[in-house]
Amino acid sequence: MNQPNIDNLNPATVINGKRIGYVRVSTYDQNPERQLELLKADKVFTDKASGKDTQRPALGELLAYIREGDTLVVHSMDRLARNLDDLRKLVNDLTAKHITVEFIKEGLTFTGEDSAMSHLLLSVMGAFAEFERSLLKERQKEGIEIAKRKGLYKGRKRKLSPEQIDQMIAQVNAGISKTNVAKAFGISRETLYQMLKSR
Repeated sequence: MNQPNIDNLNPATVINGKRIGYVRVSTYDQNPERQLELLKADKVFTDKASGKDTQRPALGELLAYIREGDTLVVHSMDRLARNLDDLRKLVNDLTAKHITVEFIKEGLTFTGEDSAMSHLLLSVMGAFAEFERSLLKERQKEGIEIAKRKGLYKGRKRKLSPEQIDQMIAQVNAGISKTNVAKAFGISRETLYQMLKSR
C-alpha cells in the first residue's frame, strides 16, 4: 500500500513520529550496550552481523517498519554502513521518504532538505570512516604477520558449545587434570579457568 505524501499528513503526526534506533555489532562476541545506552528510541533494531553490505536481517526489518515523520537514530555512520556508497544510498533513500536520519557520534542530522554543505559532510565523514577502517584492517594484518613470524599467533579462540562446556566441567569434577581437559578441547588452560569461574 502506498504511503501518503507528507504534504497531506497531519503536522501533529509528523511531529510525533517515532524515534527508531539501529544498532549493529559485527560479531556475537561484541556487546551492543555501549550503543544502546546513547540511543533514546521508541523501538530498536539490532543486527549482530558484518556491515560489509546492506543485506542484514534487522536492517531489512527496520526499513520495512520505519515511516514518514520518523527519525532513524544510529550511534555512528559506520554502524549503518561500512562503505560510502551504501551510506549515501541509505541516507538518500530514507530522507526521500521524509524520514530524518541522525548520527549521534558525528553530531549530524539529515532531513532531505539539507544544504550542499551537509551533503559534503556526509561524503567526507563517510569516506573518512571507510579510510579509518581500511587502515585498522591493514594494521591488524601486519600485526598478525609479525606475531606469526615470532610464533606468537594462535588464531582466534575456539568457541565451544554449551554441551562441550558441560562435558569439560564434568571431566574436571571427575578428577581429570585441567591441562588434559583443555588440551582435549583445543583451548588454553586460561580459557578453561575462565569458563569454570563463570559457572
